[in-house]
Amino acid sequence: MEKTEKPFWDHIEELRDRIMRSLYALVICSCLGYFIRMPILEFLKTPLFEALPPEKRNLYFTGVFESFFNHLQISILAGVFIGAPFYLYQIWAFIAPGLHEREKKAVVPFIIAGTIFFFLGAAFAYYLVLPVGFKFFIEFGAPMDVPMITVKEYFAVLFRLLLLFGASFELPVILVLLAKVGIVNYSLLSQHRRTAIIGITIASALFAPPDILSMLLMMAPLYVFFEGAVQVIRFMEKK
Repeated sequence: MEKTEKPFWDHIEELRDRIMRSLYALVICSCLGYFIRMPILEFLKTPLFEALPPEKRNLYFTGVFESFFNHLQISILAGVFIGAPFYLYQIWAFIAPGLHEREKKAVVPFIIAGTIFFFLGAAFAYYLVLPVGFKFFIEFGAPMDVPMITVKEYFAVLFRLLLLFGASFELPVILVLLAKVGIVNYSLLSQHRRTAIIGITIASALFAPPDILSMLLMMAPLYVFFEGAVQVIRFMEKK
């Protein structure tokens, strides 16, 4: 039976519905995250405190509501990670009508791979990029400059980098997904390898902490993932 195309506005309406479902899920997951925010808070402080001398391991707040809103942000961050599989499913459900029946069966691998790479990116930032960056910047002005880091400043940097690395590590999953829907292929990606390297370099320079080591720590895995995705797409096309 021949499939009929949906009108453009039906696609927009479905996209809106998918986004709203994701937002509802984020609210529910954030409420769950609120009850476990304290151990998460202590866990998130570790990369900074390990770079500070014992007598300086404190965070300061300069606004009356700053600490309260920080706890809410931690709850939302927890909600993002708790609900990651559901958000990925909503992405898949939106594009699935454009896939063949055989390709639709890849929903479970897509959700599993997307979740794993998202957590992997956040873990990479937490265990490698953040300790290196904090150690470099805190020791840069010592002993004349004394660090007095605020809650707002620290967690703003932390949240941005965790989510950024988590999202950037989705690159291979996104490329394979685009190949499945016919937007990219092995030949196209191979021809534009230099463009991809330039794009990865620019993105790393813009979003990684402003030191060359952190930039390289972001570039290296992204390029490896790009090449890995290209080879996976090549294998898919052969099959």
